[in-house]
Amino acid sequence: MRRKRIAVWAALGLLVAALSVVAAGCGGGSDNGSASTEIEGLGSNLDEIKANAKNEGQVNLVIWAGYADKSWADTFTQQTGCKVNTKDGASSDDMVDLMATGAYDGVSASGDATLRLIAKGDVAPVNFDLIPNYADVFDGLKNQSYNTVDGVGYGVPHGRGANLMVWNTNDLPKTNTSWAPIWPGTDYKGKLSIYDNQIFIADAAIYLKATQPDLNITNPYELDDDQFNAAVDLLKQQRPNIGEYWDGSTYAKQVTSFKSGESAVGTTWQYMVNLMAAEKPPVPVQAIVPKEGTTGWSDTWMIASKAAHPNCMYLWMNYIISPEANAKVAEYFGEAPSNAKSCDLTTDKTHCEIYHANDESYWTNIYFWNTPQADCGDDRGDVCKTSEDWRSAWTEIKG
Repeated sequence: MRRKRIAVWAALGLLVAALSVVAAGCGGGSDNGSASTEIEGLGSNLDEIKANAKNEGQVNLVIWAGYADKSWADTFTQQTGCKVNTKDGASSDDMVDLMATGAYDGVSASGDATLRLIAKGDVAPVNFDLIPNYADVFDGLKNQSYNTVDGVGYGVPHGRGANLMVWNTNDLPKTNTSWAPIWPGTDYKGKLSIYDNQIFIADAAIYLKATQPDLNITNPYELDDDQFNAAVDLLKQQRPNIGEYWDGSTYAKQVTSFKSGESAVGTTWQYMVNLMAAEKPPVPVQAIVPKEGTTGWSDTWMIASKAAHPNCMYLWMNYIISPEANAKVAEYFGEAPSNAKSCDLTTDKTHCEIYHANDESYWTNIYFWNTPQADCGDDRGDVCKTSEDWRSAWTEIKG
């Protein structure tokens, strides 16, 4: 995983606030779509955008692997004349670094990258009037803290999903309901498969929230010294028991390790569970949201503030959340779609029920990735650990 230190993280909250004031002052897109954007070359209405897009002819995207699959990217090109060029990001840090180069028009950013991109000025507010399909996005995915600043929206949601606990049913009973087997995981020493990113500190915090209430953890991304140190200590206890780390660029090795029996239990995405199920014979695994709750992701398609192909990017943001495309995306990745109308178009008519797309109560115990900031969001003030602190601690944990 590539990492680049990003300076002045203690001031992130102030910088984001300042950016939102600037965005509002220059007519940046708000979540209700009442304002315009200030991206050079972007058409002022859909007809102009479509005409301009044909002249641009392409869009350059930083994506999680598979987020612009050829099957739906080709359809987009046929509809708009915009060829889709992609660069896979290995991690959220990698995506932030890639967007800083100015070579890309947009990014499918997770919640631990979105506020960083906003703070750095590398992404722009969006005008939702120019993205008609946004009207059909589930309300539970709008105005979220990880992609909206002071009412100004910075992108459209790809979908949402939970970070799951997975285990081989030959090693752990199907009746398991808790994260306890992986914290610290001594009974499965050398057979833990764990997500390789500093944001995993939040997963430790969620387990501590449930098992050590005296720590008074309310938000796993807003941790003061005592809370943070407790989470880091738990992760250090777990470290000797980990057999493999995986991330967005190495997810396939988790499938291989569970198939071979090298891994017995760990954290996963539904995408890998789908791959394991497709093996012949299927890998005997089970994956759940444990009773303590879990972290989750709701990735946001964001447009670069200096996009070279802004019209193609706006059309892409509208296309990827269209009912037809979003239904394919949701089924392929094993996630809840962002567009409510997608539920009528999935091949499996029970997909939205299985993935709780319409059940907002399901998501109340899932903490979507967010960017740790000094501001604790409550009366503790600016005493919480920042993203930089999390990064340093993760380096120490891994050794």
